[in-house]
Amino acid sequence: MHIVTLGLNHQTAPVAIRERLAFTAEELPEVLRRLKDEAGLSEALILSTCNRVEVYGISATLDECHKRLLKFLADYHQIDAKDFAENLYFHTDSAAISHGFRVASSLDSMVVGEPQILGQFKDAFAIASEELSTGLILNRFLHRSFFIAKEVRTQTKIASYAVSVSFAAVELAKKIFGDLNDMKVMLIGAGEMCELAARHFINQGVEQVLVTNRTLSRAQQLANEFSGIALPFDKFRGQLDQVDIILSSTGSPEYLIGPEELSQALKKRRNRPIFLIDIAVPRDIDPKVNELDNIYLYDVDDLQDVVTENLDQRRQEAELAEKLVAKEVEKFEQWLASLAVTPTIKKLREQVLEIADQELKKTLAGLTDLSNKDEQRLKAMVNAIANKFLHHPISYLKSQDDSAETIPATTIRKIFKLDKNDVR
Repeated sequence: MHIVTLGLNHQTAPVAIRERLAFTAEELPEVLRRLKDEAGLSEALILSTCNRVEVYGISATLDECHKRLLKFLADYHQIDAKDFAENLYFHTDSAAISHGFRVASSLDSMVVGEPQILGQFKDAFAIASEELSTGLILNRFLHRSFFIAKEVRTQTKIASYAVSVSFAAVELAKKIFGDLNDMKVMLIGAGEMCELAARHFINQGVEQVLVTNRTLSRAQQLANEFSGIALPFDKFRGQLDQVDIILSSTGSPEYLIGPEELSQALKKRRNRPIFLIDIAVPRDIDPKVNELDNIYLYDVDDLQDVVTENLDQRRQEAELAEKLVAKEVEKFEQWLASLAVTPTIKKLREQVLEIADQELKKTLAGLTDLSNKDEQRLKAMVNAIANKFLHHPISYLKSQDDSAETIPATTIRKIFKLDKNDVR
């Protein structure tokens, strides 16, 4: 049996192609049932996210598997296979195992170390498992995928470095204030970057979010999402002394905050520090405010420098993670090999003991004057000979590896004619 993976991701296909091949969670049960039948898979799972669409399966043969999977995707989505075939990758056996482990561990993600993919993989497994689409091999494969993902996260710092501008802002705030509990944040602007940063701040325990925007209704909408307070745009400067962190991202052609406003705010705050993040281009905050004591201003370039440095750190941690994955792949391959060896060992033992028993019966049939004690001794001797004969072949099979000198279990079956279609 072979583990196979056919798919495409953000590295091999643009979003225009990925979205045409995507599956919704609602349609997956039916898709999995059809997939096993039409692609000839004994087990199957589909992982479909905004960045990837992948089919994981167990196939008895590789000869037609790729073609049948390609045809299934084309038929199901009613797309000409020529439109996406060159965007696909097809992994088998150890390469498929390694790919799955790397995906679960976020080593194959657009942002290395992001945690979302593991949850998405678990959701895909839950659907496949509920549909009885997975079995012995994929169940083990997925559980080991989740295990190595946890190992990577706990034994490396792959997720410890901020690699988005909005999250970098939060990390810098933590360095300045330490604990962000009881902190108050003001958002100047209600765009996507401000919203994302606000979510990060909320997750870190800030007490309150104030939102101002030229369009008050938009400020109110965003403030409601965080149980915050909306401020009219012409009134926010009067509240600067009330906040510890200010994040600004507007389209203003001129500075919205300068040294004078912040100097007044610091006096009211008795010089308690204020952290300002200016991610607007052109900038919203006059860089001269950095000349004030207890003012910490970072613009988008400063944050990008942090992100770049952190990406380098994540890449270093990813190298450690890759080694963990490689070890787990080796262990899983050994387990797979044992699946092939165990039936062979069982069949070999049954055949040798059956031959020994048949020969013993023939011998005993001609020895009518043997005592019961002698007959038992003869049986024990025959069994001992059979077991000693089996000892080295079985030990050898159990210690199989991928070296060139290893005789595969299939060869052992042929040598001893263990299969029914072998002629004795």
